Amino acid sequence: MTTSQQQRRDQYAAEPPFDELPARRRRQLLSIAAIRSLASMAVLVTAYFLLPFTRLLSSRLIVAFVAGVLLVIVVLTAQTVAALRSPYPRLRSVEAMGTSISLFLVVFSTTHYLVNEFNPGSYSEPMTRFDALYFTTSTFATVGFGDITAISLPARFVTLVQMIGGLILIGVVARLLIDAARLRTQDRESSNQES
Repeated sequence: MTTSQQQRRDQYAAEPPFDELPARRRRQLLSIAAIRSLASMAVLVTAYFLLPFTRLLSSRLIVAFVAGVLLVIVVLTAQTVAALRSPYPRLRSVEAMGTSISLFLVVFSTTHYLVNEFNPGSYSEPMTRFDALYFTTSTFATVGFGDITAISLPARFVTLVQMIGGLILIGVVARLLIDAARLRTQDRESSNQES
């Protein structure tokens, strides 16, 4: 075990488990996590509606899409590491999922919006930014009302990648975060028993 790992273990051993914290401190930690999650969602959605995405050239759309997907992966990885290092990993994991899912939805909403801007008629109806967010969210939630559908090959490709990414995000990544939180909690309990 490295010195930094031992220091982190000692630091977490000094922190009482979440369930043993006073009710006021638990509420405070929950409030901080909720505020951080809501703030990141608000920033992402605000940026989505305000940034001038149409300045991208249609030839750069694929590069921007790949960069957006990579950004989701980087943020999710950083969030997972933060959850592993947190004294309260379950709380941090929930916060990580909120941020990661919001970013995922904004990346795909932006892509759907731009596909429609550069190739009008790619969807069953013209899409505003709100329509693209609605379509992305209904696809992610697997509701798929059918009021907006992907028609062109690029639109169907982005929708397919989104569906597969959503399944991976919910199925695999959520499981990884839950396991990371569980392992961190077990590690903490074992270090408390050793003390």
